[in-house]
Amino acid sequence: MDGLQSENAGVDGIGENAEEKYRALAYDTALSTLVAVAVYVVVKVSLDGIRQWRARISVLIVGSGPVGLTAALVAVRSGKVLKLTVLDERYRTALLCRPQQIALDPRSVKFLLGLGVDFDNMEGCWHNEHFFTRIGVFQEYLLSILEQKKQKVDVKVQLGTKFTEEYLRRIPHNDWPRVIVVADGSCGDSCSVLGISSDYTVESCHAYGANATIERLDQRQVPTPEIRAHSLYFDLSAYGVEALREHRNPTTKPGFHLKIYGTFRNRYIALACPSSDTKMVRFLRHTANSSIMKNIFHQSFNAYKTDIEPRLSDVTLHHMQCSRRLFEIQLSHRRISAAYIEGDNVAVTVEGEAARVLNFDTGCGVNLGMQGLESMGTFIYRIATAVDQNDILEALLAKMQHSRQVAEAFKQTGLAVSMYD
Repeated sequence: MDGLQSENAGVDGIGENAEEKYRALAYDTALSTLVAVAVYVVVKVSLDGIRQWRARISVLIVGSGPVGLTAALVAVRSGKVLKLTVLDERYRTALLCRPQQIALDPRSVKFLLGLGVDFDNMEGCWHNEHFFTRIGVFQEYLLSILEQKKQKVDVKVQLGTKFTEEYLRRIPHNDWPRVIVVADGSCGDSCSVLGISSDYTVESCHAYGANATIERLDQRQVPTPEIRAHSLYFDLSAYGVEALREHRNPTTKPGFHLKIYGTFRNRYIALACPSSDTKMVRFLRHTANSSIMKNIFHQSFNAYKTDIEPRLSDVTLHHMQCSRRLFEIQLSHRRISAAYIEGDNVAVTVEGEAARVLNFDTGCGVNLGMQGLESMGTFIYRIATAVDQNDILEALLAKMQHSRQVAEAFKQTGLAVSMYD
């Protein structure tokens, strides 16, 4: 009996030893697996980080206007561009001699300062935190910055070269850009070359407006601060409209807002008012007499111009061209502002007036394009570091959402900032 108990005790001891060894083996296996997984994660994260750090792509920008050249500067500053090509069908002389003046608002100024733009080295003037300069001067300055960046990035500016299907065919397949930025303006046809839909969404800004231009070749071509005037009413009693009686009505909306901008040689006038159904607005919207609007712009210019520039007289009035009547101010923006060319693995984004355009000139249109570029750096980074097609599509979706947000924000507050305030 004692022998049997001794034998059972020996068997139990062997079983306990085996179970203890099994536990130790399981623990060692789990620990080894955990260490292996941790090492794999660390190595993968490190390799992904190195890959993202080293990732560089080729970018093609179509259009060398203010928005196109700013997009080029954003691309260079992103640190993810190996080769940058800027294309424009206009030659350098035509590009840099553009007389129109642009007004960069505080938001655009801050954005450009972040890109290294030095306004102290650019011809222009400041007024109410806005910077005023000629388009040609601004473009020439950005081209000079891109020239300086050639030490770090392969930058090529091809002026006098049109973006066509033939141009694309001449590019070796291995040299195709990963990103194409279309910034060739509202009249450009680069989107059709790339097969991007030309459908636009047209939305009302709930306002009416009219524009006028004055060209006087004997005046200076120097950047000049803009002039604004508000709550204007016009005496149209000669045409049967009792304006003064109507504007005393507290239920009517505020009157017209006037802006005079541009150089003394190329003067521009914008007139706008919030949507209303007053007699004056109805009359100016439907009048067939084009001389009425011309008289309004004539009198308004002489009343609010600077003291050092000449008045418009009946003799010099032929220098003015203007809208025949008030029109509804509308913002048009592309339904598709970003696309993916799958076979060639190219991401396309549309910027500036090629993406969204206002049918009313406020002198501040370039700021709408600058706002669209605020997401460009992130977009280029995400495309450069994309692991698969899903990453690219997510980057394109985010870019399109930002483009819609820019359009929606302008529709809500754009005229208030550029005209009413």
